[in-house]
Order: sequence, then structure tokens, then C-alpha cells
Amino acid sequence: MNHGITEAFLDKIYKLTKQFFALPTEEKHKCARETGNIQGYGNDMILSDNQVLDWIDRLFLTTYPEDKRQLKFWPQVPVGFSETLDEYTMKQRVLIEKFFKAMARSLELEENCFLEMYGENAVMNSRFNFFPPCPRPDKVIGIKPHADGSAITLLLPDKDVEGLQFLKDGKWYKAPIVPDTILITLGDQMEIMSNGIYKSPVHRVVTNREKERISVATFCVPGLDKEIHPADGLVTEARPRLYKTVTKYVDLHYKYYQQGRRTIEAALI
Repeated sequence: MNHGITEAFLDKIYKLTKQFFALPTEEKHKCARETGNIQGYGNDMILSDNQVLDWIDRLFLTTYPEDKRQLKFWPQVPVGFSETLDEYTMKQRVLIEKFFKAMARSLELEENCFLEMYGENAVMNSRFNFFPPCPRPDKVIGIKPHADGSAITLLLPDKDVEGLQFLKDGKWYKAPIVPDTILITLGDQMEIMSNGIYKSPVHRVVTNREKERISVATFCVPGLDKEIHPADGLVTEARPRLYKTVTKYVDLHYKYYQQGRRTIEAALI
């Protein structure tokens, strides 16, 4: 919806994702994540003995810049998966640029303000998610509550099964299913760049007793060489600066996420 990517192409991404997770285990394990590497097929990296694991299988791939791709983890089956992901990445890059410019204009900033902080070497990580049916959805969470450490996240949700929920005023609200939509969620780094005008929402995914669910999330992360800080035009006497300058925010974010903590707290002044 208003994202410039056709319904037929999004449906192709959706079908290829379902086909990958339906493969025999030994075929999926050809893309298995290696110890200490976040890329590849598998579930959560284990960082502590008391870590709460998500009810999920996932395929995590860095898709941009192209020289950061680890192609040994890119599936060769189903046929066309890798080629379609490459095309999807390029289509998303066009959408990302338009979105950042629109966000800047909405705050009466120069339209390239956020894009320049995001950087030419910004990273895109795509995570293909599979949530199998869960016998105890009242006890088990699909993805634990968190806010994203990205600047923005592009989400292609399941076409039929709900699961994503957002926290507002202490209550959880379901995200409705809207056909052919890419849901854009703001991450912590956009909250910092906007000096808190735009918020990075806390969200989670709940499980379903009877139905499996899939989704595809693309995390758009500023270049590691970039300093992320509130835009100068958004810091005034009436609205003082709220956040420190941060670099390599996602490295800190992953550790906080597994501990159930909000990384944005570390960036507050």
C-alpha cells in the first residue's frame, strides 16, 4: 500500500519464505548459523544461562551492502530464493530513501537530514521468521517484548495469522492484518535522531495454538561509521537535547534485548 512494490512480488516473497521453512531439516541446515555468527538459519544465540528463548525458527541474512553478504547462508532451495531476495533488497532501498526524506520534511528539516546520518554504508539485515504452532500459547512467547535497535524496520507480516502486538499505556494491542502492506516500525535510532519526537514502540509476537505464522523483517541500520544524534534543528531551548551521541548501537542492543532491557535507556542524557 503506497510502497511501490507490487502485490505479485510481495506474494512471491511470502511463498518462497513458506517453502523454505517447509523444507526437510537437513536441507535447511545447509544454511545453518555458525557459532558466534548471527547470519544463517537457526534460533537465538545463547548468551546466558537464564536467557528466555523465543518460540521461533529464523533465517537471518545481511543483504546490503553487497560486500557484507555471506552467500554461503543464502538458500539455493527453493529455486529463486536468493535472486528474489536480491531484487527485494533493491526495491526496499528505494522505499527507505523516500521514507527518510518524508520523515525529515514532516519535521520541517532539510529532506536529506536523516539520510545523511543513516549513511551510504548503512546495513540491511533481513530476518525470515517462522513461528510453529505452540501447545501453550499462554506460557510461551514468539518474540519477547522489545523495541528495535534499527533506524527503521520494514515488516512483511503474515497474510492470514495475527501475532504482532504493540504496547501502549501498559496495554497490548493487536496489529491488524492489512493485505499487501509493508509495516514500517521506527527503531531506537530514529527516536534518537528525532530527539524523541518520534518513538520506537515496544512490541512482541504471541504464539498460536493451531496455526503456524511467518513474517519477513528487514532492519535498516545506520552505517557503523556514523554518529547518531538528535538533529540540530530539533534541539531548542523549549525542547533540549534528550539523547547522547551513539555509535554501533546495534551491538549494544542485541545484548540488552536478550536481557529483556531497553537499550534506549543507555542513550538518555
